[in-house]
Amino acid sequence: MRKIVLAPLCALVTVAVAACSPSGPDKANPELAPRGTQMTKVKPTKQDMTTKLSIAGKVEMNPTFGLVAPVAGQVRYFDVPTPNGTPTKPIRVATVWKDGAPNYVEAPAGSTFSGRLVDDKATVTAGMPLATAKHVGYAIVGDIDGQQAYKISGALTDVTVQIKNGPGPFPCTVLGTIAALPQGTIPEKPPVTPDTKDQKDQKDPQPQQPKDQPQTPSSATGLRIVCTAPADVQMINGASASIEVTTGKSAQALVVPVEAVAGQQGKGKVDVMQPDGSRRTTDVTLGLTDGKVIEIKSGLTGDEELAVPGPNLPEGQQQGGEPQQKPTGP
Repeated sequence: MRKIVLAPLCALVTVAVAACSPSGPDKANPELAPRGTQMTKVKPTKQDMTTKLSIAGKVEMNPTFGLVAPVAGQVRYFDVPTPNGTPTKPIRVATVWKDGAPNYVEAPAGSTFSGRLVDDKATVTAGMPLATAKHVGYAIVGDIDGQQAYKISGALTDVTVQIKNGPGPFPCTVLGTIAALPQGTIPEKPPVTPDTKDQKDQKDPQPQQPKDQPQTPSSATGLRIVCTAPADVQMINGASASIEVTTGKSAQALVVPVEAVAGQQGKGKVDVMQPDGSRRTTDVTLGLTDGKVIEIKSGLTGDEELAVPGPNLPEGQQQGGEPQQKPTGP
C-alpha cells in the first residue's frame, strides 16, 4: 500500500519540477547582461553640431552689468566724468597694461559707468570683472547658476530672445559679461577732479590717475546675462522672457553616440574593435555634445568600429583623469 501511495507523489513532484525548468536552450535576458558586455558596435559619422542653452529671463529697466579685463595684466582706471546725458559713444573706463601695451575697457554706448570692482593698479586675469555699468533703458536680463556660467563663458555672441506672449524670437545684443553686480551695491562715483580731461583727450595710452578719491571696491555677487533688443521691439518692464544662448558650433564634426564614450568633456576613452574581435581602449579628445552624440576632436580617424557601450572605467578616470588612490594601510 505504501508503494502505491508514493508513486503518484513522486510523479507530482517530477511534474512540478519539469514545469519550472526551461524547455529549450538557455537564453540570456539582455536586461541582466553583465556590466561591460558589448551590445553592438558603431562607426563615427560626420554632422554639423550646434549646442544651445536656455535661460529664464525678464525685461528690466536700467539693468547693471559687468565689464571684464580683455587680457591679464595691471589695471589702471580713468577718471570718468559724469555725463550730461545718455552717452551715444562708448566710454573708456580703464586700461589693462600687458607687456607695455594698453588694452582698453569701455562701457558701451547707451550706458553709464557705475563703479570699480578692484583696486587701481591691481593685477588681474583675463575675463575678470573690473567695473560695472548701467544700461539706460530696457534690456533683457537672465540670472544664471554657476554650472550654466561655465557652459556659456566666452560664448555670448549668438543670443536669441522670445518674450512670453510677446515679440520674438529676435536677436539680442549682449552688453557686457555674465559677471555683474545686483542693483544697489554699486559704489558712488568719485568726484571729478579739476584736471579731468574729456574722453576725446584720453588717447594717451597712459591714463591720468584720479586724485584724492579713495573708493572701496564692491564685491561681485551675481551672475547674469544682459542684452538689448532691436529698436523696433516693444518692451514691457517685468515681462518674462526665454533667452537662448548658442554655446558652440562645429561644421562637419566627427561624432559618435555618447554611449560609446567614457567621459563627458575634455578627455575621454573609447573601445576600438580589432579584427580578431578584441577591444583596444583609445584616448580621445571630446568636443560638443547634444546629449545623443558627442564630438571627437582627435584620437580617431573615422574609419574605426567602436564597441557600445564604451569602456567601463573606474570612477577616477571618467573625466580622463588618473585613477583615484585608495589608502592601503589599516
